[in-house]
Amino acid sequence: MKNNYTYEVSAAGRINIIGEHIDYCGGKVLPAALSLKNRVYVRPNGTDKINLKWTTLPDEVTLDINNLESYKDLKYGNYQAGAALMWKRAGHKVIGCDMLHDCTVPFGSGLSSSAAIEVSTIAALATVAGEPFDKMEVALLAQSAEREFAGVNCGIMDQYASANGRKNHAMLLDCKEVCHTFIPVELGEYALVIINCNKPHNLAESKYNERRAETEAALEILKKVRSISCLADLSAEEFYKNMHLLDGKVKDRARHVVEECRRVDLAVKAMQTGDIKGLGKLLNESHASLRDLYEVTGKELDALAEAAQRHPACAGSRMTGAGFGGCTVSLVKKSGLDDFKQKVAAQYKQKTGYDCKIYDAEIADGITVKKL
Repeated sequence: MKNNYTYEVSAAGRINIIGEHIDYCGGKVLPAALSLKNRVYVRPNGTDKINLKWTTLPDEVTLDINNLESYKDLKYGNYQAGAALMWKRAGHKVIGCDMLHDCTVPFGSGLSSSAAIEVSTIAALATVAGEPFDKMEVALLAQSAEREFAGVNCGIMDQYASANGRKNHAMLLDCKEVCHTFIPVELGEYALVIINCNKPHNLAESKYNERRAETEAALEILKKVRSISCLADLSAEEFYKNMHLLDGKVKDRARHVVEECRRVDLAVKAMQTGDIKGLGKLLNESHASLRDLYEVTGKELDALAEAAQRHPACAGSRMTGAGFGGCTVSLVKKSGLDDFKQKVAAQYKQKTGYDCKIYDAEIADGITVKKL
């Protein structure tokens, strides 16, 4: 079935090694693109329609290129419609085409299946129309699609990592300046292990937008005493001097952001010097902050992270992604991998009553284009 198409265009799911819930606060984050991808098989069809099929769904959806704004409420195809609309509004050519989507990024996992779908859709539309594309613009327009079509007021990290990732590298992404540097991922005797707690999350229905509002409230108060444009502009020391101005949950949210920004800086240094144990400690601290100050973990992610952290082969573990379900990322000694997977899965099932899923994924390139 895939042989009848002209191009295979893919974009990656992503894991965030550290730096959670700070991308929309202007912070620096440390994501990496994964070998779990959304692949789009695409061919021109000579009409003004985009015909969508999926390898994992029986549904077929047709989008009218001249009426893309009317598809917000589709159960399937709304991400593709939103991505096509943003690409078209930006002045790019959108031609009629047939698309087959094959997604190996698990939905609701915190590994950014939505970003992979949006980014790959735009890259596929550009490719089938014979138009070169800029990965930065693709990422920004994919972010707009997520905000306007899915109703998630997301930062830039997911779409940016999905588009720009590089094999065997994490990217230190400055979300305020929207620029990045690549950091080699050289873990020596350790490996990254991704485990899904199998509680799907839905960001639009979760507390995600509420957390954004709380951090924005903190920023407005702190702006009165410090010349800052985002919470990430504050050092931890400056925050501690002024945190008496904040109350309750708003104070907790802002404190997480400021301290998580510092953890990202320390994590990069740990990676560059090969201090895997130091990196692991920062992962554990990040999870505790997301649990206690930001309150986005939940019993499933906590059970998974705690089981991982207790294992002797594990240097550190934390939730990754927006939370409220999804995945953890753990640093695990390769010599203890099998025992780690077995014991963590068993302890998690004993605590929660259901199974987790462990992924074998590598750090891969972002957008790829292949002529078939």
